[in-house]
Amino acid sequence: MPSLAPRSYQLLVGVFASLGAFLFGYDLGVIAAVVASETFKSQFDPNTSEEGLVVSMFTAGAFFGAGAGGTLGDRIGRRGTIVVGAIVFLLGGGLQTGARNIHFLWTGRFISGLGVGVLCMIVPLYQAELAHPHIRGRITALQQLMIGIGAFIATWVGWACFVELGSSSAQWRVPLAIQNVPAIFLAALTYLFPESPRWLADKGKDEETLHTLARLHANGNVEDPFVMAEYDEIRNSIQYEHQHAAKSYKELFKSRSSFRRLFLCCAIQASVQMTGVSAIQYYSPTIFKQIGIATDDTLKYQGISNGLAIVAQACAMLLIDRTGRRWPLIGGNLFNSVTFIIASILLALFPPGTSSNLSAQWGFIVITWLYNFSFSSTCGPLSWIIPAEVFDTNTRAKGVSIATMASFAFNTMIGQVTPKAMESIGYRFYFLFVVCNVTNALFFWVFLPETARRPLEQMNEIFSSKSWIVIGKSTSYGGTTNDVESHVDKTVVAHEAEKREN
Repeated sequence: MPSLAPRSYQLLVGVFASLGAFLFGYDLGVIAAVVASETFKSQFDPNTSEEGLVVSMFTAGAFFGAGAGGTLGDRIGRRGTIVVGAIVFLLGGGLQTGARNIHFLWTGRFISGLGVGVLCMIVPLYQAELAHPHIRGRITALQQLMIGIGAFIATWVGWACFVELGSSSAQWRVPLAIQNVPAIFLAALTYLFPESPRWLADKGKDEETLHTLARLHANGNVEDPFVMAEYDEIRNSIQYEHQHAAKSYKELFKSRSSFRRLFLCCAIQASVQMTGVSAIQYYSPTIFKQIGIATDDTLKYQGISNGLAIVAQACAMLLIDRTGRRWPLIGGNLFNSVTFIIASILLALFPPGTSSNLSAQWGFIVITWLYNFSFSSTCGPLSWIIPAEVFDTNTRAKGVSIATMASFAFNTMIGQVTPKAMESIGYRFYFLFVVCNVTNALFFWVFLPETARRPLEQMNEIFSSKSWIVIGKSTSYGGTTNDVESHVDKTVVAHEAEKREN
C-alpha cells in the first residue's frame, strides 16, 4: 500500500509511465546531432532523401506502432502494452547503435519507432484513467514534460559527443546507445504500478477495480466517499457502453458522438505537426545554417531552447487545470504564427551566404526560443491531454490510437519534406507554418469544446449535442469542485440508505 498522499502517488505513477514519452523526446533531441555528425556523414554518405529517411523511418514505425497500441491496450491492459512498447524500442535501439550500413540503421529506426508509437499512444491514456479529475490535465501533461526533458538531455549529450568524439563513430553511436537505458527500467518495473481501474472494470474485475481506486485515491480505504462515487460512476458507464458503445474500430465512424471526438483528436494531433515543431527539432542545424550559425553552436542553442521548453512544460503542468484546454490551444497557435512571420522576415532580409549580421543571428535564435516556449506550454501538452480524456472507456484506446497515428503520419511527412523544402525554397517553407498556425487557431475556436475538470464518464454528455460548432455556447468548464463534491455526496447518501435497508 502506498504511503504517499493519493495525489502524490498518482503523480509518481504518471512520472514513471512518462518514461515512454522520454524515449520519444530523446529521439527528437538526438537525431539532429546524429545526422549532423561528420563521422555519420563519412560512414553513410547520405543524400538529402536518405537523410530524410533516417528521420521519417522512425516516425513511420511510430505510425504503425500507434495503430497496434489500440488493440494491445484493450486486450492485454495498459501496463502490458507499456512493457511491449519498451521491449520493442530496445530491439530497435540495439540495431541503431550497431548499424554498419544505412539500411541497417533505417531498420533499427523503424523498429524503435514501433515501440515509441505504442508508448505515445498508451501512456497518456493510462495517466488519464488513473488521475483524479481535478489533476488529470496536470498528470497527462507529464507526457509533454518528459518529451521536453528527453529532448533537453539528448541535445546536450549530442552536443558533447559532437564536440569531444569527432574522430570516431562513437560521435553518433553513443547518443543512440544511451536511449536504451530508460527503456530497460520501463520494461522491468511497470508491473510494480497499478493497472487502469477503467480497464479492469471493462473486463469485469469489479473487486480489483474497487481496490485499485482505493489505492489511487484513498490509501487503500474502499469506503472513502470519492472512491465509492468513482466506482459507481465507472461501473454505470461501463455497463452503458457495453450495451451501446463501439465494439470495433468501424463503430467509431458510425456513432456521431464518437466520430466527432475522433475527428477533433485527429485534427489536434495533425495540427501540432503543422505548427512546425518537428521541422525545427529534426533539422535545426540545417535551419540555423541558413542564417550563418555553425553546427556546434546550433546544437548548443537548441539545448538552451529545450531547457526553456522544460520550464514552459512545467508551467503548463501546473496551470493547465486552471486555464482549461480551449483558449491556451487557440492562443498558442496564434503566437506560433507570429514567430514564424518574424523568422521568415529575418531570413528574407539576411539570406544565407550574404551576411554574417550578429544581430540577425541572435534575433533568429531568440525567435526559435520563443516559439518553443509557446509550443511547449500550449499545443504540445494539450495534444496529448485532450485525446486521452474525451473518449469513453470502450472507445478510448481505439480513438487515441487513431489520433496518435495521425500525429505520426504528419510527423513522417514533415520529416521527409523538410530537408528538400529547405534546400529548394529556403525560408519560404516557413509560410506553410504561418498559415497552418492561424487556421489551427480558427478551427479550434469554432469546433473545440472545453473539457477540463470533467470526470471521464461525463464526456459523452459534452459531445452528444447535434451541432459541432461551439461558438456562442458556454465554453467554461462544467466540472467544478462543487460538481464533483455534489456527486460524491449523492453517492454517500445512496450507500447509507442501502446500508439501512440491509
